Amino acid sequence: MTSERNSRVALVTGGGSGIGRRVAEKLALEHSARVYVLDRDADASAAVVDGIVAAGGRATACLVDLADSVRLRERVDFVTAEFGPPDILVNNAGISAMIRAEECLLEQWQAMVNVNVTAPMLLMQHALPHMKQQRWGRIVNVASISGIRAGTGRMPYGTSKAALIAMSRQFAVEVAPWGVTVNSIAPGPVDTPLARANHSAETRDTYGEMVPMRRYGTPDEIADAILFLASEQASYITGQTLAVDGGFVAAGILVNDLHDDSSALKRFAPAQSGHSAGKLG
Repeated sequence: MTSERNSRVALVTGGGSGIGRRVAEKLALEHSARVYVLDRDADASAAVVDGIVAAGGRATACLVDLADSVRLRERVDFVTAEFGPPDILVNNAGISAMIRAEECLLEQWQAMVNVNVTAPMLLMQHALPHMKQQRWGRIVNVASISGIRAGTGRMPYGTSKAALIAMSRQFAVEVAPWGVTVNSIAPGPVDTPLARANHSAETRDTYGEMVPMRRYGTPDEIADAILFLASEQASYITGQTLAVDGGFVAAGILVNDLHDDSSALKRFAPAQSGHSAGKLG
């Protein structure tokens, strides 16, 4: 870690809990960055900042509702006044809901897009002039496996995350000449407090069947991937989407009892085509 990097300023949205909290803590305490912890929950963000400061780091809480695009645009200069504009931007905050595609209300759609797409765009636009001027910057947008693979009840959420991935690539190709990188990560199921509160035993069992590693990821595992893309070591990586998902995106049919009973493969064996192999010559 260089002394230059030790002076970095980072802004982490959704920094009051889960993945965002671990990113903020690691940036401040392991990489000596000055960190803005941006969240709509004042108590949660204050608790994260208090913990960072008590451990010897530097951080400040920023109370912002990302759903209010107009207010966000008005407040970004004020929000980043204490440490100056960010060198590292982690757009982690997002909202989700299980909604059938044909039943998605316009209000639900707009709320999802405002938080998951518009707010990251506005924050990138705010950070980029500073990053381009110093010819260094790291932007990491937290998308989702739902932005890569479709799922039932995920139309508005999955569409917004697919848009975030596409938008990351658009920004990446335009700002690359200034040494600024823009990447996305696509987490799979993660064992956050929110997931523990909302995922039923049935949901967890379902993910267990679909994820080759047969478990949820941890906030630390996702945070470490984010920190890599925000590091000096990732200087030649831009416009990419890294799935941090235990193999979910890579998987097709999973035979989870393969190692217990080799006959399990027969259930998925392809049907015979009816063609026979001819002899040569």
